[in-house]
Parts: sequence; C-alpha cells; structure tokens
Amino acid sequence: MTEDLEVGTAGFVEPRVADEFPGLRLTWVTVPARLRKSPHEVKRRLNALSNHYRGATVVAMRTKPVPHAYRAFFRQIGLDPDVSRIPSERAAVARLFGGEFHSEDLVRDALLIALIETGVPVWALDAELVAGELGIRTTTSADTLAGHGSGARLPPGALAVADADHVHALLFGDVAREREVSSRTTRIVLFAVGVDGVPAIAVQEALWACVELLAAGERS
Repeated sequence: MTEDLEVGTAGFVEPRVADEFPGLRLTWVTVPARLRKSPHEVKRRLNALSNHYRGATVVAMRTKPVPHAYRAFFRQIGLDPDVSRIPSERAAVARLFGGEFHSEDLVRDALLIALIETGVPVWALDAELVAGELGIRTTTSADTLAGHGSGARLPPGALAVADADHVHALLFGDVAREREVSSRTTRIVLFAVGVDGVPAIAVQEALWACVELLAAGERS
C-alpha cells in the first residue's frame, strides 16, 4: 500500500519563504537510474493514460483538490494559472494538441506518468551535481542558473530550488541544462514540490510512482 510507504526526504525551506507560504515544501529522493528508452510496459501505461484524456476531462481538472491547490499557489506568487499553466494542466493541454502522450525516455516518461496520475509535479537532477540538502529559497543578486550562460544572473527574490552551492531551477520552472539527467548519469535526484492543500500522501505517491517505474526499467 502506498499509504504505508515513506518516500523521500524533506528538503529545507527558507524561513521567510515558509512564513509567507505555509504549506510550501520540497521532498526529494536519490535513486539509481540511467537515461534509456522506456520499456514496452511503460509505453503501454503512457498510452493508456492518453486514452483517458479528452477536452472535458481537462476542463474539469481545475476543480479537483490537487490542481486547485496549485492554481491557488500560482495566484499567490503572482502568476495567472490560465496563462502560466500549472504542470498538470500544461501536460494535459499538450496531450490535446499532440494527440497523445509521447514517450521520450524512461526518466521523462516516469516524471510524466507520476504527474498525470497524481497531479503532483516531479523533476529530476543528476545526483552527482547536487551538493548536500536540496530545498527552496529566494535568489540573491549573485545567483545564476547553471547552464544558462556565464553572467546570466537571476533576479533577486525569486523562488528557486537550490542546494548549498547552486540554483538548479526556478520554482516550477525547468531544470538548468547542466543539472539535467544525461547519458553519463547513474544516479538521479527526484524532487517534488507540494503546496498548501496538497496532501503529503499525494507527494509520496508521485515520488513512489517515479521510483517504481525507474526500478522496473532497470530490471527490464
């Protein structure tokens, strides 16, 4: 039972960020994984999920508790969720325009399946490029996003996912190219971001889905 599983480690949240956004949290876990094609079982699961998505399903998504919580958080940080879509809605809209969920590789497919099934977004980093604890903080004037060019400084005060040394991504943004899983990767860090109104079990289920899919891929 996933309810009995404890998946992941609670990351840090900068105190002033935690005060402003109660319920904002990051959970992460390190697992062995390689960048490879998805096995047939994963592709079949992705195809089955494609068949469940229709226009009416996507419209109804925002009324469900987990998407509703992420939409509310986006408004809190000054984003219009009808313009800057939350991850689950962005994936759903891509499915409508693309005709199906397309398989890319095992890691990206695992992230997508977890997002579709739980509504909780999960990201992946090359574990060798993560220094210590991962968490959420605000950027400083000295911060840059690795992989976006030297001197490409981030605006101070932005919410970001970082470790002791680097900013790996802006919150709910893409992971910096230099920190992404690559053909050289043998271990990855999976991290999920929860907000007020998203149950802890939903975050655990999203991470567990990724861990389970990656493990199955390694065994195949």
